[in-house]
Amino acid sequence: MPTKYFMLSKNKTKYIRSLELKKNRKADDVFIAEGHKVVNELLGVFPCPLLVATPRWLNANKNTRATEIIEVSDEELARASLQKAPQDVLAVFKQPHHTFSSDIIKNSLCLALDNVQDPGNLGTIVRIADWFGIKDIFCSEETADIFNPKTVQATMGAIARVRIHYCNLLRLIKELDENTPVFGTFLDGENLYKQELSTHGLIVMGNEGNGISKDISAMINRRLLIPNYPQGHDTSESLNVAVATAIICAEFRRRISE
Repeated sequence: MPTKYFMLSKNKTKYIRSLELKKNRKADDVFIAEGHKVVNELLGVFPCPLLVATPRWLNANKNTRATEIIEVSDEELARASLQKAPQDVLAVFKQPHHTFSSDIIKNSLCLALDNVQDPGNLGTIVRIADWFGIKDIFCSEETADIFNPKTVQATMGAIARVRIHYCNLLRLIKELDENTPVFGTFLDGENLYKQELSTHGLIVMGNEGNGISKDISAMINRRLLIPNYPQGHDTSESLNVAVATAIICAEFRRRISE
């Protein structure tokens, strides 16, 4: 049974807040999540060394298991929280480490993120993948940290079901069979709604400002365009990467269900 502490020490508060920095998360191999939705999604999926909650939350979640459970007042939670408006509970979880091989891409539809920088975009893309049944996302080593607190919150708990892999994307794509579809979006690509799509392969999404990098662009064998409407009229220069991901995933899944 976990031990309950009824006071949150200054050292414990300092430790929790230190997890905003990647170097501190990496040192202990942990990450922080906050709020009813996210914490409840992750409990039971990842080990929880520490949970801090108000009596309201603890009374509503009596069977919660964690190594340490600390009951706090609203004021104490506010001092420890990284959120502007804390929601009764925060928890520290162990980081998952997923193994993978390129065979995953040969047998299912996966996403690849080439240097996506914004934590909110990354978290939203994970949530989109979860919605559309995509279980694996391959991130370049320069992509934002999935365990950034802003990213974790933006996933709304989807990291409980979507596996995130950091790797050398170029090397990963080179390992694929030449017949494995590798999709990417380009302004000179072919209309998404008129192209043959597949139930497996890799969909590459690029950096917010620069798109897909030159070396990886050269490896893409299915170049797609999300057309604007009406075509030929002046519109915004580009779509947000998370919005573009949602459009593409929706069309892939729509086509498969026909």
